[in-house]
Amino acid sequence: MSHVLRTAVIFDLDGTLLDTLADLADSMNAVLEGLGLPPHPVDAYRTHVGDGIASLVRRALPPDWHDRVHHEPGFLERCVDSMRAAYELRWATKTAPYPGITELLRELDTRGVRMAVLSNKPDVFTAKIVAHFLGSVRFRAVIGAREGVPRKPDPAGAREALRIMGAGEDETLYVGDSSTDMDTARGAGLVSVGVLWGFRSKEELLEHGAHHLVERPRELLRFFPRGPDPGVPLPASP
Repeated sequence: MSHVLRTAVIFDLDGTLLDTLADLADSMNAVLEGLGLPPHPVDAYRTHVGDGIASLVRRALPPDWHDRVHHEPGFLERCVDSMRAAYELRWATKTAPYPGITELLRELDTRGVRMAVLSNKPDVFTAKIVAHFLGSVRFRAVIGAREGVPRKPDPAGAREALRIMGAGEDETLYVGDSSTDMDTARGAGLVSVGVLWGFRSKEELLEHGAHHLVERPRELLRFFPRGPDPGVPLPASP
């Protein structure tokens, strides 16, 4: 198979560019404790996050509270509002870019690669967090969850990012750490790259059709123009 070099990339945010897990866990645990419920270990949130705040709240609540979610009007909405407020206080406390991410993004920018961020985190948080932690990087689009716009794995957000970047499916990679991301890439007709430093497992990524897996951020440079990096083989295109 031939080697295909790309000119654009769409990145997931949480678990891909930034390690946000501890701040998300601490925020949701504060909500649980406010309800008189025990907190979860931080690692438990690896499978709770990724599909928006409402899904996080549902997954974090104990099973015997799910009837309340379904039958008490406004209960879920109040929990979501509490989670938003708790996260507003903590989003920059423990969060940081993964090692090597800032250097990767700067090098991609130097190479003229068009970059976008697509997250299921609320749009206001997505914009704020990207500006705070990755403000030195030029992204053509930063897209979070918005009212009336379907979240990932619906491909609408990925297609919007392509339109804003002026990029075609055949020249764009989709990079993420979860099944949601791999499903989004497939729905948008994009080649997917699963990162192994994120929240989910290698097995999950492969089960959901990851075309490539990378262990370190710098390995992504193989897909973009400017010669292979010594010591890291160039992946074949699918």
